[in-house]
Amino acid sequence: MMNRPGAVLPPRLADAFRPKLPDLANEIIDEIRTSIPEYAQAVDGAYEEALRIGVHQALDTFIDRIADPGAPSEDMAGVCRQLGRYEAYEGRTLDSLQAAYRIGAQVAWRRAKEEGKRLRVSSDVVSELADSVFSYMDELAALSLEGYQEAKVKADEGSRERCRRLLRCILEQPPASLAALGSLAGQAEWELPAEVTLVALRPRGRSASAEPRNLVDASLLADDLLSDLACPQPHVLVPGPMNRARERMLRKALKGVQAAIGPTVRLSNAAHSLRWARQVLSLAESGVIEGKPVIRCEEHLQTLWLMADLPLAELIVQRELTALEGVPEAQLDKLTDTLFLWLSAGWTAVKLGCELGVHPQTIRYRILQFRELFGERLDHPMGRFDLVLALRLKQIREHIRD
Repeated sequence: MMNRPGAVLPPRLADAFRPKLPDLANEIIDEIRTSIPEYAQAVDGAYEEALRIGVHQALDTFIDRIADPGAPSEDMAGVCRQLGRYEAYEGRTLDSLQAAYRIGAQVAWRRAKEEGKRLRVSSDVVSELADSVFSYMDELAALSLEGYQEAKVKADEGSRERCRRLLRCILEQPPASLAALGSLAGQAEWELPAEVTLVALRPRGRSASAEPRNLVDASLLADDLLSDLACPQPHVLVPGPMNRARERMLRKALKGVQAAIGPTVRLSNAAHSLRWARQVLSLAESGVIEGKPVIRCEEHLQTLWLMADLPLAELIVQRELTALEGVPEAQLDKLTDTLFLWLSAGWTAVKLGCELGVHPQTIRYRILQFRELFGERLDHPMGRFDLVLALRLKQIREHIRD
């Protein structure tokens, strides 16, 4: 805050300057309109009134301070903050308002200097008057900056809350109506896409409920993404598919957070994409799939499907592989690995032996064992499919236990 004018300036200047204020205010307003296109186009109604009030209030307060350095200036502070808020509401930077303050200071100083000569004030007083005028304008600009920043914070928070509300509505089950989504999207100034991709986030090396707000650089996320980073299970919605550019952007924004990218789905199925992404994170945490920093669900759809219902998976394994219960533990893994490859790949004994590192005759012996254990099921497509399914579930289950 500046040294209040009047500490050195003679109070008699206030009486000399005050009658000149109405004409000076009009001159400043005209100069602002002429020099700044934004104000030339926006001088109607409330904005014009705010500009006039601001200029008149600024001049009156300055003269009051000359007459009495201790004079209150709360009204002037409120007007300046409101001018800053107007700039934020109009979606502009403060460049125009700061330019207006500079023009006001220059015009006021030009007229004050002329009046000082007429009154024959000393050069020391003229110098002090110049310092006071420009310091005063700096003070007003600082007050407007406070109002501008306050309005921006409120506007940004309001926009974020509208986007979060829209995201929650998109993820509702059953899905919200398209009309309801359209209304919320309009409020959030967000265009509803036909397809979306959901991304689930989990801090790596921390509990899944830990808040990753500070572990995601939200400034690097594109403006058209919707996100909720403060909830216990943070997530991001990407309009359309997750292309390479989007994925690079996501990777740059992640700081210590693991992400699972759900499948791209219709907007009405957004909740499913997020559910699958969260399941993939859980599978990565348990070791079923590789825990990469960014995991694509598309690469693990079969595993997702097989592990969607663990008790049912256990039942399938138990029912389909009952014939193996009598096999010694030392032989069981070798037999099941061979059986899985034989049924799923359809390889010859020679190729299987090469893959598993055993003699082809050993493979042929094992196949004879399989026929003794499972009989005619090996000759029917659905029987073979059921066995492959059960063997794959067994592999996943044992991976989890390991």
